[in-house]
Amino acid sequence: MSPSRACIQRCCRWGILALATTIAVTTVAEPANARFRRHRHSGGAEEKYDPAYASIIVDANSGATMQASEADSPRHPASLTKLMTLYLLFEQLQAGKLKMSTELPVSEHASSMAPSKLDLKPGESVDVATAIRAIVTKSANDVAVIVAESIGGTELGFADKMNAKARALGMMHTNYHNASGLPDDAQITTARDQSVLARALHDRFPQYFHFFSMQNFVYRGKTIRNHNHLLGSIPGVDGMKTGYIHESGFNIVVSVHRDNRALVAVVFGGRSAPARDAHVVSLINNNINVAAVKHTAPMVVEGWHTHVAQAPAAPKEQLEKVASATPVAVASALASAPAPAPVADPPQQRVATAEPPQRVVAAAPAAALVPPTPSPGSTEPIRPVPVHTVSVQPGAIHTASLSPLPSDSRKLTPPPATANPPVVTTVTTVKTATPPPPAKPPAPTQFASASANVPVPTAAAQEIAGKAPRGGWMIQVGALESEKEAKDRLLTAQTKAKDQLSEASPFTEPVAKGDKTLYRARFAGLEKTQAEAACKNLKRSEIPCMLLKN
Repeated sequence: MSPSRACIQRCCRWGILALATTIAVTTVAEPANARFRRHRHSGGAEEKYDPAYASIIVDANSGATMQASEADSPRHPASLTKLMTLYLLFEQLQAGKLKMSTELPVSEHASSMAPSKLDLKPGESVDVATAIRAIVTKSANDVAVIVAESIGGTELGFADKMNAKARALGMMHTNYHNASGLPDDAQITTARDQSVLARALHDRFPQYFHFFSMQNFVYRGKTIRNHNHLLGSIPGVDGMKTGYIHESGFNIVVSVHRDNRALVAVVFGGRSAPARDAHVVSLINNNINVAAVKHTAPMVVEGWHTHVAQAPAAPKEQLEKVASATPVAVASALASAPAPAPVADPPQQRVATAEPPQRVVAAAPAAALVPPTPSPGSTEPIRPVPVHTVSVQPGAIHTASLSPLPSDSRKLTPPPATANPPVVTTVTTVKTATPPPPAKPPAPTQFASASANVPVPTAAAQEIAGKAPRGGWMIQVGALESEKEAKDRLLTAQTKAKDQLSEASPFTEPVAKGDKTLYRARFAGLEKTQAEAACKNLKRSEIPCMLLKN
């Protein structure tokens, strides 16, 4: 072999060896790099997962904010978005435009949503009742879009309805851009706004609120567990919703009813579900025992943002009790809880930096107590219902054996958006020693003053009575401790039995019972069949009703 050929062979062997070494080093190093990248994005020392925090806890009985931190700072709602999606769905059910059995079609767009989902295929359908359960428990994104398209035509069209409803409820720092809460830079809200929405859901749709307490449901033979693990484990927790995307952290809205006390708690930015849950439980435990036991706050319905958008501070004595209570274990709960398990990275988004619109709060008079009922989707401001007080001097009063109904401070069912607010009249009865007899027989329509069979001959009372149908019957739907409660009861009763009471004349009447005054809530000017049908409907809705003859 020639020297030159031997040299060439030696060079080839060294080149092959060098190439093999390079490949081996690269093969060994690549997994290490991959492990390093995974470590960085899973909460390791190189990158600590620390989403922006916010929280608020509100006394639902008084409307007072008991504790708040960054409550008006913009945050991504994630799946808390579905609370508004359900609000608009409940509205359709209440108006009779949808039924629980209505089948909602699955579009290709809805089917393409990222998990969590029911994996429905284009061309299939899902009924409304199943859709509600899937949204509440599994937080199904495909089902949320199915609902949105069925109500709004398109998901963006539905988002416009969501934003209009948010403004009507006073959620001035919230903007929706999709129905599910999947990552979107334009989708923002605040902890305070979510507390308003939670209270509105409870006040406006008590007949559907039980869905939020479902711990699981069965779909196609598979049991699906609710993501809200506080249900059944923390006394008094009866809803509502959890959420998570990477940019928001772990979020939750919780409703609590315990020993006549009611709280709504909201937490944004938990580093994990256990950390979030531990913090919201601390908020509940440190405030529940000093919350109000009597419901005095106005119902949260469309147009009442002047009352709820800027919630009042808790009473001084309430805050003093909170200050003396055990401190909330916030830092330890969030720091000690494990980091969230790795999930598929959603598209990254950032909280919008634009200045949110300023909350506009009108100076509403304290006397405007009767909640109105605007038309669906209306954002018109609320105008108080006029109330007239009439002094009546009847003939001799014969007290019938009419016992007042027990005082009832329960939270009443708010009116649907299609009812017309009644004009409530307060009739004050004045006893006289020897009242003169009436000069002529009373008009056909009469009002009972303090009992049945008492004529009301005065011109003022006749003017009010003339507005009612010429029926000779009335009903009593309660004897309440305050005039406001009586007026609220009248409004609720007219909503529940609108077919019978839409043309009746509602009025309140004070009556002394021992050392206290009760306010009777009554409707006059009914035919007997109307009165009987109204009482039947009201009792079915757990509203007391008593039939009286004028």
